[in-house]
Amino acid sequence: MARWRTDGGELVDLLTLVRERLGGVGAFRPAPGAAPTVLVTDPDAVRHVLAQHPDRYVKRSHRARVLVGDGVLSATGEAWQRQRRLLQSQFTGPGMRRYEGRITAAAQVAAARWKEYARTGEAFDLGDEMRRFALDTIWRALTGHPLDPATEAELGAVAQVVAVLPSLPADAFAARAAVAADVARIDAVAERAVRAARDADAGPDGPGLLRVLVEAAESGPEYTDRLIRDELVTLLVAGHETTATTLTWLHLLLDRHPEARAHALAAGPEGSPERQRAVQALVHETLRLYPSAWILPRHAAEADTLAGHALPAGTDLLVCPYLTHRDPELWPEPEDFDPTRFTVPGRRPGHPGAYLPFGIGPRACLGLQFALRESVTLLEHLLPGPVPRFRSRPHRTAYGLTVRPDGPAPAVLSGAREEPSAPMR
Repeated sequence: MARWRTDGGELVDLLTLVRERLGGVGAFRPAPGAAPTVLVTDPDAVRHVLAQHPDRYVKRSHRARVLVGDGVLSATGEAWQRQRRLLQSQFTGPGMRRYEGRITAAAQVAAARWKEYARTGEAFDLGDEMRRFALDTIWRALTGHPLDPATEAELGAVAQVVAVLPSLPADAFAARAAVAADVARIDAVAERAVRAARDADAGPDGPGLLRVLVEAAESGPEYTDRLIRDELVTLLVAGHETTATTLTWLHLLLDRHPEARAHALAAGPEGSPERQRAVQALVHETLRLYPSAWILPRHAAEADTLAGHALPAGTDLLVCPYLTHRDPELWPEPEDFDPTRFTVPGRRPGHPGAYLPFGIGPRACLGLQFALRESVTLLEHLLPGPVPRFRSRPHRTAYGLTVRPDGPAPAVLSGAREEPSAPMR
């Protein structure tokens, strides 16, 4: 078998071949002599693994641990349950409402930048712009403060570490050494933010989520300075990198499908529920093609039977939403960008295991509602304005911690448009 490319394309090619030959549950050897790994894309099997038996199919060491430490993304067992309980209330129902104003404020800042780009004709990188917005949003949620330029510059190290995670050495010590300088920059920002939260520096929007973590330490000794740092960095990574990537894909897709943008804007007047649903459908269809959690490794802690196949304890599995979302039996013409799948009744498969861009079950992404809300809010501000015209576009896809465009996307804001390019792989 060929060696993995740094963009992860060889892995996707292999998994696609396994699914084509073996169906929705199939065993393969990732390398000669390696133990079999089971690929899971069938929605019934996906639900069995992730939602119905999460204690039977567990996470092991997360590849992002070098960055996020023991945060909720990589924690397991009782520690994970405790950490998730604390954070879950912050991202559902009443907890989400406290972030509405902060999300809107970040979107207004981004819209003002775009207005200036349109006035001056200045070129900008679409991916960098989406990352800037998403980082500002999560920073406001965490601290109550808007993102300042110095902090933004230092937290650029987050994206740098995320980008190299798939290529880090397998040895944990060597991996940490390879990213030590960037992690030190992130740690310095985290230390200042935690200190401010302890000093009750609430910020103009009131206390942020970081204050919840600091208060947890007052009654729970397990919330050490290190764990608070790990949760903060986990929320920074999960709270901006995936959203920025989704929004970048969405703009690239709209460049090839301007009719989808026009359809969303025509669905209803500004601020109407009809337009909001249509804009949300743009986000959902983007997430179908490029799910935030594109691959979910699991480990069988005990023997089980999955889709009629006997699995011994110790079996490694790869649940792959990326391939489930591109299954033509579930999603007709799966490579097409068609947001009406999420607005026209009957077009979206009803099986809960057929659409899982953030995972499903107890370990589904905590920030699902937050990510959708900030994405829709930004698009409601940007879509009615000038259209990005790309000077060049990424022509490959990188499959790492996220599935992202592999390269810059320089653009200007203009009413004129170029002819759309060929679809990216």
